[in-house]
Amino acid sequence: MTKAELFEQIKIKKSYLCVGLDTDIKKIPEHLLGLEDPIFEFNKAIIDATSEFCVSYKPNIAFYEALGPRGWESLRKTLDYIPKDCFSIADAKRGDIGNTSSLYARAFFDETSSGMSFDSVTVAPYMGADSVQPFLEFKNKWVILLALTSNVGSQDFEFSELSSGQKLFEKVLEKSQEWGNDENMMYVVGATQTESLVGIRKIVPEHFLLIPGVGAQGGSLEEVSKYGMNSTCGLLVNSSRAIIYASSGEDFAEKARIETQKVQAEMEICLDWI
Repeated sequence: MTKAELFEQIKIKKSYLCVGLDTDIKKIPEHLLGLEDPIFEFNKAIIDATSEFCVSYKPNIAFYEALGPRGWESLRKTLDYIPKDCFSIADAKRGDIGNTSSLYARAFFDETSSGMSFDSVTVAPYMGADSVQPFLEFKNKWVILLALTSNVGSQDFEFSELSSGQKLFEKVLEKSQEWGNDENMMYVVGATQTESLVGIRKIVPEHFLLIPGVGAQGGSLEEVSKYGMNSTCGLLVNSSRAIIYASSGEDFAEKARIETQKVQAEMEICLDWI
């Protein structure tokens, strides 16, 4: 999916919501557990209930890897079921030496190799250009680079001040623009880091930002939208647990739809300039 196509979906749906499919076998409703593939059946019901109100889905790969081969099969089936007008994100946080990154890229981008072809994958930048470049070699695919995360441990390294006076995450934003552009690279910026969004937008004014942490983690949609939005919206705001686990009963999909619709209604107000 191109940047223009993504923006078009945002305009059509009046939403920049990404639903995180962090599907935990220990948290899904009990009535699904007797089915052949409970993870996929849960995801299928969530997608059916929410696709009208979101523009993206983000399976967190750890939840599928933990289940071994059957988890990978659930992931493949989930990706196949995601509507083609929705931007798909493999939240894998990969990043290794070049030849290993090439294989990670094939795993998520090359359907003839792995059976899966996501639109994008999250990548850790801290091994440098040669660990990221293999992902950028795939046409019409995106790297979503970790820049400023919402976890407590982000303070350990990401805010470290360099001799230049820059913070480390600012160096990542600046340097990585030599590797890709706003048509094939996005950045992860946690919703709890809104005080940094103004400075981030000065460095990467045209790039899309993937914003996790709204909802269960307490990030403010209004603040993120105020300081992070650009002329093409430039935001994908993710919500996972607050939507997919809105209910633990047989009405889980219905409650997920209600929560998704609430977020979309808030986003429509923020997009009143479109």
